[in-house]
Amino acid sequence: MMQRLIELFTKHSGKSSPKIEALPSSGSNRRYYRLTQDDVSIIGVQGQSLPENRAFISLSDHFKKQGLNVPQVFATSADGLLYIQEDLGDGILFNAINAGRLTGVFSNEEKELLHKTISMLADFQVKGAEGLDFNVCYPQPEFNHRSVYWDLNYFKYNFLKTTGMEFQEDLLENDFERLSRNLLNDQGNTFMYRDFQSRNVMLVDGVPYFIDFQGGRKGPVYYDVASFLWQAKANFPPELRDELIQTYIGSLKKYREVDESKFITELRQFVLFRTLQVLGAYGFRGYFEKKPHFIQSIPFALNNLRELLKDGFDEYPYLMQVLQEMTGLKQFSDTQTRVLEVRVVSFAFKKGIPNDPSGNGGGYVFDCRAINNPGKFERFNNVTGLDEPVIRFLEEDGEILAYLDSVYKLTDNHVKRYIDRNFTHLMIAFGCTGGQHRSVYAAQKVAEHISKKFGVKVTLIHREQNLEQLFKSRL
Repeated sequence: MMQRLIELFTKHSGKSSPKIEALPSSGSNRRYYRLTQDDVSIIGVQGQSLPENRAFISLSDHFKKQGLNVPQVFATSADGLLYIQEDLGDGILFNAINAGRLTGVFSNEEKELLHKTISMLADFQVKGAEGLDFNVCYPQPEFNHRSVYWDLNYFKYNFLKTTGMEFQEDLLENDFERLSRNLLNDQGNTFMYRDFQSRNVMLVDGVPYFIDFQGGRKGPVYYDVASFLWQAKANFPPELRDELIQTYIGSLKKYREVDESKFITELRQFVLFRTLQVLGAYGFRGYFEKKPHFIQSIPFALNNLRELLKDGFDEYPYLMQVLQEMTGLKQFSDTQTRVLEVRVVSFAFKKGIPNDPSGNGGGYVFDCRAINNPGKFERFNNVTGLDEPVIRFLEEDGEILAYLDSVYKLTDNHVKRYIDRNFTHLMIAFGCTGGQHRSVYAAQKVAEHISKKFGVKVTLIHREQNLEQLFKSRL
């Protein structure tokens, strides 16, 4: 096999002694290799399914002619099981948005890449379908009743039945039939990528390129939008999802009229369907093929499903009953989203450092006593750090602003890591002499800052003033 890849490399490049590096495989059985010599670098692929290889090669050639960003296939072995293609490098969108995925807070640069990618998706779906002979697609030329049932049964047999739950299969099949009819309402003459997710988007000088489209076929556009925006580990907050949907709709409007309300309604059906299909895939790859990467992704998919079930689907009553019971099973109790709550407290040192009611032993305790104290002036006796005279005094003095700049850097990193590690409680306390001016001001500003930046639940307590304020979670 390796010798035949080298022969293809030599035929393409004229060079005969490439260095060969095995690349990580994805969820499929294909194997990838990077072959390099001097200034030439190509990707060699070994695919075990001849029809799947033919689909990828034919689609790649067609998409290239349509001016779409895909890797070019240079040469294929006589038996069709090996081919070499353009090396797009190692930049993957999934990795480029890593910080946002881990924290739920996406930078402007990350958002820009996401908007660019989903805008190009509409181009790919429409232009990719123009002049395409869908008979080259594998294993089906179009998204139809049979392919819907394959995926629903994939979920039923590879995930649902592995839970040990009892359910009435005939009632479930009735709802599967209803779901299938709804999914096939709006076919359209577009290319359905089918596995459109950030792991299948390469970045070349910041420009998205698309790979692993060999399972695509003729089908509705909603499937790919659902796949991308509800990817298990993407961790997109709802407001970012909404922004990206609007960007996609704007791009699609270049090619056809779009009823936005109808689009959102149809999309929700595909989010449900795609989530079930993904759980089936994770069950098969994880439980049966023993691939840990897929088992690790199950909690994220279950949390997507829990969010989706909050508004329910009245048209599928028994399916909803089964899914509600399934997501509530004891074996999945540790997969539920653990939401961080930050507790910010102001206090007087002379009355002791506040206890942490979460039982985790507290977190940061900041001493504000080095800052110029308004309390030494009689005119501030009856006001606190929440009142304009004290605020003006502290901010015009300037010490507390520099102090908080340092505090923000520490607490921001801490909150990010707590979110990343699924911790549920963090306490941040600010103490001064009387718990009235400096600590109150600092605690108020930090609570507002964390709520605005991270959207987590923040409970603010001014202990000595007997005041409490709640900033609700936006996650």
